[in-house]
Order: sequence, then structure tokens, then C-alpha cells
Amino acid sequence: MKALATGEALERPAIVGGTPIRPTFLVFGRPALEETEIQEVMDTLRSGWIGTGPKVSRFEDQFKAYKQVPYAMAVNSCTAALHLSLLAMDIGAGDEVITTPMTFCASVNAVLHAGATPVFADCDKESMNIDAREIEKHITSKTKAILLVHFAGRPCEMDAILAVAQKHQLKVVEDCAHAIETEYHGRKVGSMGDVGCFSFYVTKNVTTGEGGMVTTANKQLEERIKRLALHGMSKDAWKRFSDTGYKHYSVMEAGFKYNMTDLQASLGLHQLARAEKNWLKRKSIWERYQSAFKNLPCILPAEPEPNTRHAYHLYTLLVDTERLSVSRDFLLDAFVKENIGVGVHYVSLNHHEFYQKAVSNGSERFPNSEFISERTLSLPLSPALTDSDVTDVISAVRRLLNYYKKTA
Repeated sequence: MKALATGEALERPAIVGGTPIRPTFLVFGRPALEETEIQEVMDTLRSGWIGTGPKVSRFEDQFKAYKQVPYAMAVNSCTAALHLSLLAMDIGAGDEVITTPMTFCASVNAVLHAGATPVFADCDKESMNIDAREIEKHITSKTKAILLVHFAGRPCEMDAILAVAQKHQLKVVEDCAHAIETEYHGRKVGSMGDVGCFSFYVTKNVTTGEGGMVTTANKQLEERIKRLALHGMSKDAWKRFSDTGYKHYSVMEAGFKYNMTDLQASLGLHQLARAEKNWLKRKSIWERYQSAFKNLPCILPAEPEPNTRHAYHLYTLLVDTERLSVSRDFLLDAFVKENIGVGVHYVSLNHHEFYQKAVSNGSERFPNSEFISERTLSLPLSPALTDSDVTDVISAVRRLLNYYKKTA
């Protein structure tokens, strides 16, 4: 069957056949890696030092300069960053931490790993970020912290959330997994709460394959997080075995194996150096999508709020199921048949059987999170995309949403 032009009706549903939009599969979230990263990794391998060492230290220095914070501690994931942050603030058994159900499971799992109890507060339907008014509704005498998520790279309403935190003397953990470049009213996210936690997973705007970072302005938190990240030891391997002379260490407490390696940092050094260039590329793709999908049966992401900077990590289209003859899940399969990789960010965590039991109010209803959960569909948004790739994504969205649009 001949490939169809943009907007042309399908002869039959893509889910059961028809010529795909493109001949090869477009992977969702493919990272943009260049020769500089490859050469840096080779340099690390040739150096003989591939564990935690000088390149991790360089990456930490560059990251804290980029985020304009006094301290940055590299770890092996954002999950580790969240877990260590809670432990370093002595949050554990008997404590409650308020967070959003519209997030990846790691945000909530970190609270459980710390021994504390997660409590859900609904998000705002438009921004998809946790709502400060909902947070305040769920504060009890046991509440010790707010764990907010800058969803898709859009900053939370930090003034309102920080006011709630100050009023109730709560710690604030910023989950910045989507938000490396994000700013709110002239301030970098990750610098406004007690700690900021970042992800360098393979799909993230800056990647080390796996990896994370904690930022803080608190020297005591910095010292404890660094210690907890490596077995609770007073000195890491680079400080013990480098050419400055052997140094004994002391185990200060039972820590974890959460350290980043120089192999990972080798990628991060050059990824971070291109962060602004890549941000501009993602911004241009995001804007192409916004323009191309007007007047389709879908709800577009809200434009960035005034005096903020969106990281453009995710482009989360909400399919208008009331105007379509098929469900969002049907469309997921249809996009795959068109050779377009897509994602779901996220199925609201209160829909997962485990969190209905593990979260104190997990069986409650959260209307805004659930509305998003049933409709959200994330499109490829990577600086690795070519103009042709973006055109293919746009063509697939138009083809499927027009084809499955209900007729009067």
C-alpha cells in the first residue's frame, strides 16, 4: 500500500495493517552522543582509573557551577539521590512525606526505602505539577517533608510551596529528574528547596547512561550525603589511593554503594557542556509540535508560565478521548505500528496495586492525576532527532488522530 500524505485518511486502521509512516522504528528518548564523549571514555579507560575519581570531581564542580549551588554530589541514580537526601535529613520511621501520584515510582520508592510513609497530594490538571493547596490539605503532625516533582521540565509553583513548607516547618526535596535546565523566577530549580535531586538516565537531557546528582546549600547535608553514598566511609578510593599518598579511612555509619564512576562522568562532562545547545534544539521541536497539533482532538501542553524556563524534557500530549473513537492505549499500539516510539508519563501511582497499599492514602481518588493518566501520550523529544524524524512524528499524530476522530 502506498504511504499516505499528511492528513490523508487511512485505508484501514494502522493497528491492523497499512504502510507505516516511516520504514524504520524511531526509538523514544534516544540520546544525542558525540565523538567528544567517546574520546573522553577512551581517555578514562587508558588512564587506568575507571571508578570514582578525578572526572567525577570535575563533573560535580561543573554541575554546581551550572546550577549555581555551593555543593553537588554525584551518585549512581536520581533514586539514590532522593533516598540519601531523606536519610541525611533524618526522615524515617513514623514520618510522612507528601508527594504527587503523577510521577515515576522512584519518587515514592525513595520515601519507602527511607522507612517513611508517602502521602499523595493531587497535581494541577494544566501544569501537571503538585498543587500547593492539595499539599496543605494533607499535612498532619507526622508530616516532615514535601517531595515535589518538576514534571516534564516545568517548574512547580515554588513560591506557594515554599510558603507552605515554611508555615509548617517542613523540609523540601526537589525531584529535578526532568528539570536540569529549568528555572523559576530567575532561580535554578534544585537550589530552592533543602536539596535538589537530578537524573542522568539514558533518556534525560544530560545523560551518563545511569547516574544522578544531589545539590544543596547545606554543608552538613553535603558531608553526610557524600559519606552515605559510599559505605559510610570518611574517604573515597581516589583520596585513599591517588598519588597524594595513602590515607586511612574510618567507617562513620552504615552507608550504601551509590557512587558515580569516572566512566559515567566522562559522558556527563560533555553532555553538560552541550546542555544549552541541546535545550534550544528540544525547544524548537516542542514549538513545532505545538504549532502542528492545533485543531486536532487532543489537549496540548500548557505554554511555559511567565518568568520561568521549561526544560522541554517531555512533550506530553493528552489525547481527547471524548472526541476519539479509540482509547489512549489503542493509540499507543497504533503509533508503534507507524514505527514511532512513544511513552506514557505516567499512569497515576494510585492506580498501581502496590501503592494502593503502601501509601497511606493510596486508595483515594486524585481526579487531576487520573485525568492525565488516562490520556497522556509522550512523543519523541530529543536533540538526536532529525528534521525528518520530527516530520514523521507530526505526520503520525495527524494521521492517527484524524483517522480515529469521531464523526458527528
